[in-house]
Amino acid sequence: MDGCLEALKAQTYRPLEIIAVDDGSTDGSKERLLNWKNEGGEPSVRVLSQSAKGLSAGRQWAVEEAKGEWVAITDIDVRPEPDWIETMVAEAKPIADEESIVAVTGRTVFAHDGDIVSRVRSMEIARKYRARPRRTSLANGPCSMFRRSSLRSIGGFNPEWYHAEDMEVSLRLIEAGGSIIYAPSAVVNHVPEIERKRFLGKRKRDARAHVRIVRHFPRRKRIGPGLDFIGSSTLVLMVLPLWISALVSGLPFAFKALTMSDWSWAVAQQWWQTKILLSTAALMIIHEFILWRGPLGEVNRGALRAGKFGLKEIWNIRRLTFRWSIALWQGLLLGMLDALRSKNGHRPLFKGFDDKLS
Repeated sequence: MDGCLEALKAQTYRPLEIIAVDDGSTDGSKERLLNWKNEGGEPSVRVLSQSAKGLSAGRQWAVEEAKGEWVAITDIDVRPEPDWIETMVAEAKPIADEESIVAVTGRTVFAHDGDIVSRVRSMEIARKYRARPRRTSLANGPCSMFRRSSLRSIGGFNPEWYHAEDMEVSLRLIEAGGSIIYAPSAVVNHVPEIERKRFLGKRKRDARAHVRIVRHFPRRKRIGPGLDFIGSSTLVLMVLPLWISALVSGLPFAFKALTMSDWSWAVAQQWWQTKILLSTAALMIIHEFILWRGPLGEVNRGALRAGKFGLKEIWNIRRLTFRWSIALWQGLLLGMLDALRSKNGHRPLFKGFDDKLS
């Protein structure tokens, strides 16, 4: 928290007001925030406090309280570079007549702390940003600036949205005719994401929210660039089904080998069982291809180069990817349930349908 506020106060852009929102914290964060309150300072620092309503509600309150033409948003675990806002403001100038710039998004650099989780996360984010065009579809929550009037014209951040409020707002702005510009030199530094449980929890929330995003903004109705949200997770999704398929396809062979009274390799190698076993091996080869080739392979190879290359690290990557896949499928199922029940920002499927489910 202190590092984030220090970095915001050190911004070179002026005039600047800083609004920090406490979302019903119970760990002493509110008291620490109040130590930074200085409404008459340069820059001024205001502290708002609300009951636990979520990130979207907090962002929306800050937008309503802000006075400037542009509103930059970030998170408490981020440390912006001193010229972050100044660089985004400089990039908020259209280079074509059809450009109506409503948001500018910078680049988040994830630090790593030597562990496999933070290295994988750091490499994944770096790869994602390298592939981002100038006009993009996502103004990321930790590093973006919005034209306040445009944000308010689409209703701002809806407190009902479960996660991915930045993606929802971005697509609404594009739908309304606006452009989002990527400014790679506007950098913020994210603290290492080192806890496996936290990493997996975030990936589950991403997948859960992705159901809402895809449902509300299907490809056939979207305009502008393609979705820039889920990253390597598209490939990671395949890992769990591959393992389940391999396990199921290998069961007949294993059952035959274990139940034979007079075990014979020749009998066990009946053509149909051998064929199934070979299909299992093929699935495992596909799994290895996913792990080490393509976008996910780039992430994993980069994570290994950043640490100690060895069998233990390779095993840790396999285990992390497998659990990552499980978390994504859990999130997708929860997202589907949200859609059925019209919860967490989902529109009702049918009129009166959610009343019957309640």
